[in-house]
Formats: sequence, structure tokens, C-alpha cells
Amino acid sequence: MTQTMETELPCWPPVNSARGPFTPLDDAERQRYVGPVTRVLLPTGATAWLVSRHTDVRQLLRHPAFSSDLQRPGFPLLRPLPPEVAMNNQGAFIRMDGAAHSRLRRMLTAEFMIKNVRRIEPLIHRTVDEALADLATAGSPADLVSTFALPLPSKVICHLLGVPYADHDFFQSRSRLLLNREVPPEQFQHAAQELRDYLGALIDTKQAHPDEADDLLSRLIRERVAPGELGIDELVGMTLLLLIAGHETTANMIGLSVLLLTRHPEQYAILRERPELAAGMVDELLRYLSIVRTGLFRLATEDVEIGGQLIRAGEGAIVLISLANRDTEVFDDPDEFDPYRQAHQHLAFGFGMHQCIGQPLARAELRIALVELARRFPDLRVTADPQELSTRDSSIVFGLDTLPVTW
Repeated sequence: MTQTMETELPCWPPVNSARGPFTPLDDAERQRYVGPVTRVLLPTGATAWLVSRHTDVRQLLRHPAFSSDLQRPGFPLLRPLPPEVAMNNQGAFIRMDGAAHSRLRRMLTAEFMIKNVRRIEPLIHRTVDEALADLATAGSPADLVSTFALPLPSKVICHLLGVPYADHDFFQSRSRLLLNREVPPEQFQHAAQELRDYLGALIDTKQAHPDEADDLLSRLIRERVAPGELGIDELVGMTLLLLIAGHETTANMIGLSVLLLTRHPEQYAILRERPELAAGMVDELLRYLSIVRTGLFRLATEDVEIGGQLIRAGEGAIVLISLANRDTEVFDDPDEFDPYRQAHQHLAFGFGMHQCIGQPLARAELRIALVELARRFPDLRVTADPQELSTRDSSIVFGLDTLPVTW
């Protein structure tokens, strides 16, 4: 008989942990959370199945019987959401299943294919160069998050979408509210509506002059909205998803990666001395840091056995990719960061039909940003202990608030 654990989902690392922002679970926590599929108690009082093993996570995420739709009764949640939030999924294809999900995702697939990302690498290089110049101008000491890690992906996604970067303070502040699991529902709803209104007005302006730009929004207006294949509300939802995911995740990865690498100067030097290894190192960083630490949430629509445990229709499941990326059955010494590891089996971008569509862009941004930072600032060092840094423990996407550096 499976025992229900009288605890919330694991926060990895635990809030206020003395072990710092990327140290693995201790032995007691590992025994409690890692292993066979088991039940956990959610903050809402509901229960769900916790899935942490690499094989089980892959099996669940590729199985069509597990839904991402928040509107389904019984969907597992970390907090209650107002009905208008749960119902407003238009365009948010990561919250859709089957044909509805595929229809919208296909409209974006070509934009984020590896060959297209390679074509925009000159743009990424220019943006990195500009951000590094701003960092140098700011002078030492500086905050790497606000001067480099956050502006870089924000400028790139704004350029691709056609969103004015001048409005970054507005959309970044609202984005963080949407990602914060401790924000009251009313504040969450208000931030979401503000962003939808902002993007709706921007799309209206572009729709009035559809041939004046070649950004992604303008192309979707010409090629999808005009023929009637895509509604305006759907386009707003798609854009909101891309805007948030396109800057928050990569920004947090850059900050945490620099903190980790500069603790070991010989690893940081690899980026400068052997940049051809950077792509592999990025995979290891993605595996080791695993910034989506609250998990991916699903609802079973039919009875399915995962890892020997029957999950019945109507029951919730949560996969912890952060723990799957430390599975000893897949990765040797997984609690050690190894810059030479072949970590391509990591699940940092998810798996299956909902695997992150923007991963080629994120990989390119991380690789270029880290290599150029190491080349331009070879003596960069962090001026605070990891345990002293302010981290976003309440965010769905884990990261650092600031990263004080000098050189």
C-alpha cells in the first residue's frame, strides 16, 4: 500500500538551505523523495503522484493520457486559481492537449528550428557584445543579473517577437508575478490581464500596418491571422507564453551558470580556451542546475501504470525533472558537476509532445553568452558566498535576484 506523505512538494534546495543554490539533496531528503512513484500532499490539501526517476518521467511525459489542461477537474495545483485564470488558456499551447496543442505549436515550430536559430546567431552575438560593453561601462563591481544575464535574452526575444525592449521593466515585473507561486490569486490575475492588454494593443498596432515589419508577430498576423487560421486572443496568449519563457529561463540559467563556473576557475577557463566544448558544457549545466524545480504538472485521463504504480483517471501527477536529472541509473556521480560529461539525456527542457519549443534558441544564447563572457572577463569572480545570495525560492523558475561580481 502506498503511503501519502504529509508534506508539500520538495523545494530543492530547501529554502534557507546552508548548502547553497545548487547543492543536491542530503541523504535524508533523497530517501524521502527519490525512488518509486509515491503520493505527496499539495499545499491545496489535494494529493498527487510524485514521479522522480528518469525512466518514469520520460514514460509519463510522452504518454498521451496525461493532460496539461488546467481546466480539467482534479488538475493538481500548488495554489487555487480564480476561475477566469484557469479558463483563459487561449493561445497557451503548453496548457493544451492533442490536436489543439499541435495546431498552435506547428505555427511556431519552424521559427525555432536549429537551422533558423543558426541564422540569428549573428544577432545573438551582437546582443552579447552590447551587453558585455554595458557591463564594462558599469565598471567593477557590478550586478551580473541586471547588467548582463537579464538584458541579453530579453533583448533577443523582444527582437524576434517585435516587442519594444523599451517596455522591459513593465513586462519583466509582471512576468515575475506570474511565476511566483506565493502571489495572491487577485494579484496574479491583475498582472496577467495587464500583460494581455499590453500585447493586445501591440498586436492591434501591427495589424494596422502588417507589412511594415518582419518580426514573428507581424508574420503571424499576415500568414495566420489574416487567413482566419489564428484568432487575436490566441495570438496574444502565444505571445505572452513566448515572452515570459524567452527571457526568464535563460536569464536565470546564465546567472546560476556563472556562479557555478567561477567557483572553479579551471572550469570557467574551459570556455575561453576550448570554446568547442561549450555546447556540451551547456547540456551539463542544464542537467545540473535544472531551474524548473517545482515540477511539471499533469492529470491522468485514463488509467496508466507508471514505474509499477497504477495512476487512475482523474488523479494528478507531478514529475520532478530536477530529480530525474540526478538519477544514478542514468548519470554517473550525478551530484558532481562535470564539464566534460555527455549529458544529452537530461530532461531540463521536458520530454515528449510538450518539450520546450525554444530550446535551440536557449542553448545558443547560453553557449554564446558564457563563451564571450569568459573571453572578455577572464578574471571574473563572484564577491559573495553562494549561501549569502538572494534566490527566487518561490518562483516556478529558480534563479538569483542578483549576482555581485568583480574583475
